[in-house]
Amino acid sequence: MKKPSSRFLLSFVVIVCVVLVGFTFWIRDRYVVPILTYHHVGEYSDKVLALNTVSTKSFEFQMDFLRRHGYLVISFDDLVEGIKKGYAFSRNTVVIHFDDGYEDNYSNAFPILKKYQLPAMVFVVSDKVGTSGFLTWDQMKEMEQNNFLIGSHTRHHVYLPKVSLEKARDEIEGSKKILERNLGHSIDYFVYPTGGFSLEDKEIVKKAGYKAAGTTNRGKDKFNHDLYELKRIRMNEGDDQFSGIIMWAKLSGYYNLFRQSKSGGVSRDMILK
Repeated sequence: MKKPSSRFLLSFVVIVCVVLVGFTFWIRDRYVVPILTYHHVGEYSDKVLALNTVSTKSFEFQMDFLRRHGYLVISFDDLVEGIKKGYAFSRNTVVIHFDDGYEDNYSNAFPILKKYQLPAMVFVVSDKVGTSGFLTWDQMKEMEQNNFLIGSHTRHHVYLPKVSLEKARDEIEGSKKILERNLGHSIDYFVYPTGGFSLEDKEIVKKAGYKAAGTTNRGKDKFNHDLYELKRIRMNEGDDQFSGIIMWAKLSGYYNLFRQSKSGGVSRDMILK
């Protein structure tokens, strides 16, 4: 059998190098700061709750993982301002936040975040504040004094594309007003429940005065250039298994690039068909 010539091998090596260099340049501009999304932090036997739960032990491991591996945890404020200015974030940057405003965010997650001196944000359902299982106004005020931001997650956690525009407006604008009245300052950020939004919902969010809004993996913009459809990454129990390989993947900054996008950011007429 004839061996490959040295010229062929050299050409093959050159082609591989060119492809690798090209891929490096291509992927370099597609880095997205990971926005890590938590819900419950604690121990729950209920299967529904367990799907959105990270145990207290795993949450501490994940926060310690960030510290041990030199990740820079920034606030939601810093992220939004950086995107506005076209800032090139370092590849070890991370944002942490919570959805819904559960009481265990205060009792279980808050002490760990204080221990590691990490900033975070919680998006609360305004009309559930102070009810069983949810944060109180006093708890949120204490959290705000310790590196936490508060954002809006509607009044009742409704799926916005499936309600009337009048209802969507009340959920989006009403939550902002309730939070601002009780906390005494501007509420600048919003998260769409279940990540669902239409073009009309997005416009209501903008007109309400929010500076940015988060979704899941919905919409066409994978690279978080659009401040009103910021992609977020759900964190789960077990992300710290297999020597933290899943954590590495979610923290890489390229996780959004390889996950499938869901429909979002289209007209309500298209969603309701």
